[in-house]
Amino acid sequence: MLIPPQLARGRAAALGALAAAVLALGACDADGGDGEARAAATGPVVVAPGRPGEPARTLSPGEAVKAAGNDSPNSADFRYARMMIEHHKQAVLLTSLVPERASSASVKRLAERIAAGQRPEIGAMEGWLTNHGGEGREEEAHDHSAMAGMATEAQVEELRAARGEEFDRLFLTLMIAHHQGAVTMATEALSDGNNVLIEEMAGDVLTQQTVEIDRMRALLT
Repeated sequence: MLIPPQLARGRAAALGALAAAVLALGACDADGGDGEARAAATGPVVVAPGRPGEPARTLSPGEAVKAAGNDSPNSADFRYARMMIEHHKQAVLLTSLVPERASSASVKRLAERIAAGQRPEIGAMEGWLTNHGGEGREEEAHDHSAMAGMATEAQVEELRAARGEEFDRLFLTLMIAHHQGAVTMATEALSDGNNVLIEEMAGDVLTQQTVEIDRMRALLT
């Protein structure tokens, strides 16, 4: 299921609004007065904003606190971060071959943008894993070479040996497949994950790399 990045950000905003509503409700109860009288008469409630196209919900304070805090990373979040770090590292490796081998100025500029975008994302995902105890978390072994879109060692060596227009064509072909794999992984994270930060990172990957795929296809024609 494809979830657009604006929905991932909308979820984050909704959780923030919900948490603020819970805090505001607590403040009213602490002040007493009219808020306390209304709570005594009808019971305190929190109106939680719905997702796009869905109506708002009325929750009790306990339900609201639970909903606002339900952001615990699940196995899909950890899997995405670990796999995408390795996926991005290969993209950075492929782009590092461009300056001395490519003949097209457009390919060189594209490679610079890809590397400039993915290096910080690697750092962000490594930081997320550290902050969430991912470094000590036991996960099943995964063959990174089998990830969607990853170039094989033979393909990387072929790219290293290429020069000029041949290099440009091979680089674009490999990077299109690499980006398509990242889009698949990001879509899975948005569908199966639970952590808002991972959703935001996956949404950014989905948006940016879809645009770059279109640019690379245009350069191949």
